[in-house]
Formats: sequence, C-alpha cells, structure tokens
Amino acid sequence: MTSGQTFLLYADTPVQLSRSGDSKLSSACGFSGVVRVAYLPNAAMEADLDRYSGCFPRAGEAVLNRPFSIEYTWSTQGSGDLLMLAHHLHLQVLYEDLSVRVLKDFRYRSIDGDLVGVVGNSWFLNPGAISRSLSPTWHSKQGFNDGGVDEIVAALRKDVDCVASCPITTGSCYLYGKAVARAARLALIAEEVQCPDVIPEVRRFLSATLTPWLDGSFEGNGFFYEPKWGGLVTRQGLTDAEADSGFGIYKDDHYQLGYFLYAIAVLVKIDPSWGRRYKSEVYSILADFMTLSRENGARCTRLRNFDLWKLHSWASGLTESGDGRSQERTGEAVNAYYSAKLLGLSYKDSSLTTAGTTLTAFEILAARTWCHVPKEEGAMIYEDEFSSGTRVVRVVSANKRDGEHPPERRLGLQVLPLLPITGALFSDTEFVRELVDWATPALSRQGVGEGLKGGVYALEGIYDKYSALDKARALTAHDDDGSTLTNLLWWLHSRDPPTDPAVEWLSTCLFRPQPVDTLAVSLERRPPRVEGHASRR
Repeated sequence: MTSGQTFLLYADTPVQLSRSGDSKLSSACGFSGVVRVAYLPNAAMEADLDRYSGCFPRAGEAVLNRPFSIEYTWSTQGSGDLLMLAHHLHLQVLYEDLSVRVLKDFRYRSIDGDLVGVVGNSWFLNPGAISRSLSPTWHSKQGFNDGGVDEIVAALRKDVDCVASCPITTGSCYLYGKAVARAARLALIAEEVQCPDVIPEVRRFLSATLTPWLDGSFEGNGFFYEPKWGGLVTRQGLTDAEADSGFGIYKDDHYQLGYFLYAIAVLVKIDPSWGRRYKSEVYSILADFMTLSRENGARCTRLRNFDLWKLHSWASGLTESGDGRSQERTGEAVNAYYSAKLLGLSYKDSSLTTAGTTLTAFEILAARTWCHVPKEEGAMIYEDEFSSGTRVVRVVSANKRDGEHPPERRLGLQVLPLLPITGALFSDTEFVRELVDWATPALSRQGVGEGLKGGVYALEGIYDKYSALDKARALTAHDDDGSTLTNLLWWLHSRDPPTDPAVEWLSTCLFRPQPVDTLAVSLERRPPRVEGHASRR
C-alpha cells in the first residue's frame, strides 16, 4: 500500500487477479470460494500466517458451564489449526495445554495492548485462584483487632436513627437504590460488630422501601418489562430516555439494579419470609442483566451488560457514540455481580452464587487491567504519553481511553461503593499508595466534595489506617447518598495491611497485570523465603 503497509491475500482455490486503474484489484475470471486478508506488521509473522491460513472460524460460543471459568469454542472450516488473537486479559487467565499454544512473538498493536496469537479451536479461561480469593461474602475478612468496635457502634446507632427518621424522598432509580443499599450496609455491619438490636429497625425500613418497587405500588416510579429488547425499564424511563440516568434505554442498568439487589439480598438474609414471598419478582429484576440462557424462550437477553470477549461490562446501553460502547464506574459494575452472588447466598442458589462470583472476578480483573495504571515498568499496556500523568482511566470505551476529570473524581468512581469486595479490587498495596499519592494533592482544591475525600481516605486506610481514621473523623459529609460514617469507620477499622512478603507476592502475582512474556515465568516462580515461615507457599 502507499502507506507502507503490507497485506497478504489467501484464497482456498486458485484465483487470478488483475489490476484495474491505480489501485483496484479484480478477479480475471469468475471465482467462488473463500478469500482471507491479513495485515502483516512484521515480516517475521508471515510464516505463521501462511501456516494457519487454511482454517478460519464460522461461529464462536462462550460457555459458562464450569465453576469460575469461561470456555470459548469455535466452529471452523478448512484444514489445519485455528489461529486467533487474544488480548491482555485473556492471556492472564488462559489455560495452556497441548491443544492451546500462545505465539508470544506474533503480535498486533491495539488500544487494549498487544493482541497475541493463540492457536487452538477452544480456549479455557480460568481465573480460579482469583475467584477463590474472593472469599469476602457478607462481612470483612480481617475482623477488628484495634479496639474500634465501640466507635463503629456509636456511629451505627446514629446512622440507624437517621435512616428510621429520614424517609427516601427521591423517585430516581439510581439514588433510591443507593439509599436502600446504604441502609442494608448498616444491618450487615451491625451483625459484624454484634449490635443486633438495631437490625429490626433496618429490616422494617428495607421492607417498607423495597416492597413498593416489587409489587408495583410505588407511585413515583417502578419497574416494567419491555419486550422489544427483553429487559426492565422504569416508569420514568418509558417516556424520557434521559430519566433515571438513561434506564429507559438500558443505560447504567446493572449499576442501578446492583444497588437494589444488594439491599434485597440483605433483606432476604435477615427476613427469609419476605424473601420467599417476593422471590419471583426478585429473580425478574435479576434476570435483566444476569440471564445466562441462550434459549429463544428466555424473557431477557443473555448477560445484557457483560461482554464475554472483553470480560467486563458496558454501561452505555442503546446509545450511539463515535467512541463505541463505554463504562465508567467499575466499582458499581463489580457491585452488580457481587450483589448477584450475595442474592445466591441468601436464596441458597449455588448456581447463582457461582455465576456471580465468576463474573465478579472477571470484572475485577478487567478493572485492574484497563482502568488501573501502575507506575511499574512492564505492568502498563498504555503508552507513556497517556500513562505518565494518570493512575486511573476515567472511561473505558471501545475505541478510546479517557483520562480527563480531576484525580479525586476519577478515583471516587472506581472505589464506589465501599464494600467487603472493594478489598479485592484494590488488593495491590503498592499500587494503592500510588493512587493516594496521585489523588491527595487535588483534595485541597476548592469545591472538592467530602464524599470524594472519603474515597481517597478509604484507600489510604489499606496501608495507613490510623492516619486515614484521623482524616475520616474530620469529614462533615460522606458519599452522595450511598455511604455513611459507619461504613467508612467499618472499612478503616477492619483494614489489616499484609505484612508477610509471601502474601504480598501472591496478591501481586494474582492481580497485577503482567507482560505476556513474563507471565508464565512469574506464575511458576516460588514466593520468596520468609524467615520463620519456611514452609509457606
């Protein structure tokens, strides 16, 4: 090409091409068959393209029929083995055996980092170690070892009194969901700090506020089934595409429904009779974005938001953009699938629990791969021009990465909501320090909200809980309708930074995106020997 690019053409039967004019190629005679075109960025790749040119995919399927895994299978035509391209996240969890081989020097550049050649008719993606590490369910892993329970209980009683005396006045699906999820957090914290006498008040509040959305009696809004796209819309969204953050056109719906499902999961846990009564309605809400079935009779589309190739969700719904589909609030995306997992625990639905855990694990991995930008050389997939001034990507779009917005705002959108699962999303202590150092100077800027400061202090608490506690106690407000002082104190008092180098090594190995060339070596290498703990692995 005049651009200097070289393309290879392959035909499954002989064909004669003739040039017409300056650039047009046409067949000199009739041709019926398959023609394949491949861009050749590196002359050394031509031998592999030749070798695998005879086989191509006719169809592909992503299957979730094994716990904590996704399997890709392709139907192929032609002869030989199938060559496809894997992105950076695929390569972190791809199981290599005799039937699958990674061509580490066969690479194409992309916005998602290098796409690397993989030979095989099926791939098995297994973030098993990561899924198993998502052991936090309802409560924190660490518990409390610093005497902070009394402070949490004092804040808890005040926040429960506030919930009981301050009815929800908004009809916004998003803000309403955050309000009920905020109350649900208080019940779980009460369980953890052994303050059961406040739980009945939270239960009454959740029953009174959630039931109208399920039985259709809520006058300000409500959920409706929309058959054209097979999913839920709100009453406000039926007539106004911009209402409820675009819920009527399926924008941000897993964010919004995730908050409702979190509150519902807690209510079912503490009031099983309510859960039995409204189980059908609850599962109807869940089905909007958690339907796994591919059958024609399914009422909702399969995994509406979750992209089984990119391995994360899109939030833009039925909107058009030159940058393609997008997602901004990774913490809320994680919450959606985490809440599905909790709902499975409440209803003792092991299939739902497993599916929720699996999708949560992939959503976390994707956030850490494409949204978190560590300084460590070799850990970044973005070029220096983009990554040098940012530690967090604000919006991940199909064709764009957006680094705009003040640091504390970008970071807050990744942390929100603050839950036990947040510890898995930010398990790399070294990178968390980088995030806090990057965002802290912006907190002194005029107009920065107290809630956004709370998100930064929450991360600081991962490695310096006492400094973060002092700052948290000075806050005059918290996140916009989604958090409380109780929740922030619970988080900070339950932090216990890893002190064992072997534990820190394992966390980094499992969660930090690594260069493809070193990934296999890193996973085989044993943790460093720790004095006094020689038997640990």
